Parts: sequence; C-alpha cells; structure tokens
Amino acid sequence: MTGMKEGAGEDPFAEDTETGESDDKAFNAISDSDAGVESDENAESSTRERSTHQQAIQIPYKFRRDGVQDGRTRVPLFLQPETKNAERDALREMEERFNDGVSLTDLREALMKVGLEHLDEAEDHLEEWGYGMTFE
Repeated sequence: MTGMKEGAGEDPFAEDTETGESDDKAFNAISDSDAGVESDENAESSTRERSTHQQAIQIPYKFRRDGVQDGRTRVPLFLQPETKNAERDALREMEERFNDGVSLTDLREALMKVGLEHLDEAEDHLEEWGYGMTFE
C-alpha cells in the first residue's frame, strides 16, 4: 500500500485534469491576449509591490543581532544625576508599554535618534546650560 486507503475518496495529490486545469489555461490564454501592453505594466507593478513587501518584512534589528553591542560603536556617556534618574524612569515606562524587557543600550540609542530629529528642543537644553551666552 502507498498510504492512501482504498475507497477513501479522491487523491489530494492527484493532478486535476478534468475541468480545473484546462479551464485555467483557457482563461489565462484569453486574459493574456486581451492584456497586451497592460501585462508589461502589471509585471512591473507586481515586481515593485514584491520589492516593497520584502522591505516591509525585514527582520528588526533586535532579532537579527547577536547582542546589544552588535553593529554599534562604543561611545562614552556621562550623565548628570537627574538625567540618569529620568533615563531609569523612561526604561521602566518602555518596559511597561512593551510588556517586555528593554535593553538600556537600545533605549539610549532610541533617545539619541529622537533627539537628533528634534534639534530645536536640544538647543533649548543647551541654552539652559549656558550655550549661546556671551559676556561682553
């Protein structure tokens, strides 16, 4: 025996030669002849959609790295006590939001990237620390 019970119904691995396959070929032949130039445009569009979809499902950095230092350059970071406390609070907040542990290294880089996108606000903090002051 080959694993299929006799009289159990149709073989799910058998090829469909009665109606399905020949109907599909006839439909595709008609569609292809009607499509003309549109088939080239559809192929290009389909290729673009697949490329975009492949980019959208790229594995996030967190899951494709070996460790939190993977792909990063070590940069010394010295923080004032109030900044360090705020960082600790932010870490707890993010862990609650994600209901998962968050790497302090990842949080620091995310905070850095957000800061780089908001230079005007960073400028305000630097001015509070005395940048831009002149003593003439």
